[in-house]
Amino acid sequence: MKTIITSQGKETHSLFDTRFGRAEWFCLYDENTGETRFVENKNRDSNHGAGTRAAEQIVELKAEKVISGDFGPRAKELLDQFNIQMVILQGEGKSISEIIQMIK
Repeated sequence: MKTIITSQGKETHSLFDTRFGRAEWFCLYDENTGETRFVENKNRDSNHGAGTRAAEQIVELKAEKVISGDFGPRAKELLDQFNIQMVILQGEGKSISEIIQMIK
């Protein structure tokens, strides 16, 4: 299963970002292989629709689950439409590697 974790940076020691549409980076974690890669959130600075555009990017990445602090209604609707599981985590101060350990 491919999981996206919203991140403030592009390393596993980076902090979790509680903002979905405005997150700096997406950590794409493959639960089957243990591989991680970071993808820049291209739309984080959009004036309008950052969450919807982020959801579209998640669909393009073929993720099956997204972990973030919150999802806007339109982003949530789009992710639901593509059967992408949304997990809300109140994990301020946690690193990406700590969240990956929680997944394992």
